[in-house]
Amino acid sequence: MAMLSRAADQLYWMARYMERAENMARILDVSYRMSLSSTDGDSEHMQWGPALVVAGCEGPFKETGRPTDARNVVEYLALDPANPSSIRNSLGAARENARAMRTQITTEMWESLNATWLEIRNLDYEKLEAMGTRAFFDWVKERSHLFRGVTYGTMPRDAAYRFARIGTFLERGDSTARLLDVKYHVLLPTARDVGGAVDYYQWGALLRSVSAFQAYRRVYRDVIKPRRVAELLILRADMPRSVAASLGELTGLLDEVREQFGRNYRSAGLAHTIHDRIRFAKIDEVFEFGLHEFLTDIVDSNMAIGKAIAEDFGLPY
Repeated sequence: MAMLSRAADQLYWMARYMERAENMARILDVSYRMSLSSTDGDSEHMQWGPALVVAGCEGPFKETGRPTDARNVVEYLALDPANPSSIRNSLGAARENARAMRTQITTEMWESLNATWLEIRNLDYEKLEAMGTRAFFDWVKERSHLFRGVTYGTMPRDAAYRFARIGTFLERGDSTARLLDVKYHVLLPTARDVGGAVDYYQWGALLRSVSAFQAYRRVYRDVIKPRRVAELLILRADMPRSVAASLGELTGLLDEVREQFGRNYRSAGLAHTIHDRIRFAKIDEVFEFGLHEFLTDIVDSNMAIGKAIAEDFGLPY
């Protein structure tokens, strides 16, 4: 059990950190896109403050004393070695966990992670700016896609694979809920903006940030509406980055682990309870309950599942 706990820990967090780096790039990308549609009266704090809120870094950033502007927020969330949640640190942590499990992962997985780390470890803001802000965000997402594809294509379907995928989907569901909440709650438009060009652009930016803009067009064939965006990103199980899809994958993986080891883990039961709530929910019920409150419950539920996984398998939390 000790060996299982150690391997599960390293592989679970390897995948979570890699997904976290991608999700941080998506948070910054949507903030950047939304800043392009800001009005003259919007301060840089109003444009970039929500990125710190959704990343859970508002307090630590405030302690640095830096102004809340594009350069400082991007630098802090992307590259700052003092920020444990920065993209740089997440990629470094993913690599260190992978290095400790070289015998459990494939050569292709290690080479993908190691190459990514070698490219970002000496990157500073000036080099990032020369690369292009959007180009950097796209690079992070592409490296995450590459690693995930290599994992799926080369790793045996054993317990090690399952724990890596559990980390991925737990992190992804949390991120999608946070991204949706930052637009609806933190960036709630003024009355003059509702239904206007700025509001439309910002919802479109949110969809693009989770690679769902074209999917929205195919599914709804209509102008972008908040309720439909919420339905797509929360309730539709056929959307790869939706909360429902992430919880569905997570629940299935925890069931496989439970069957493999013949034990009734609390995390699996908890995941089923939360997944069922999402699976049978209707978007009108979500809005009647309160979208912000519903999304907050999702984030809290994901944290509860993470804590239960840690207790079930002896992982640090």
